[in-house]
Amino acid sequence: MTAQTASTVAAGCAAPDQAAPLPLSVDLEKETVITGVVQSGGDPVAGAYVRLLDRSGEFTAEVVTSPAGQFRFFAAPGTWQLRALSRFGNGDATVDAARGVNEVALAVA
Repeated sequence: MTAQTASTVAAGCAAPDQAAPLPLSVDLEKETVITGVVQSGGDPVAGAYVRLLDRSGEFTAEVVTSPAGQFRFFAAPGTWQLRALSRFGNGDATVDAARGVNEVALAVA
């Protein structure tokens, strides 16, 4: 078993670093990326849980935001709902994601 360092794992969880640049191997003509920043009153919210729900509202995935409030999902094209849960409140957004990068603003209150 190898030790994990802060450079390989986000603080406090085993999730990939949400602020890291997209890997060069990601082909944006074939893949769909949903990304954004969780904010409260215009300020980024670190440590928020962002859930990706499918069209029927079923849970698909969850990530923890970076210190700058950033999140990222790789998904199929289509309609997705995002739900943010944080100490500042909760928020929802819907995105009609197409191939490529889909930016979403997600406010919590």
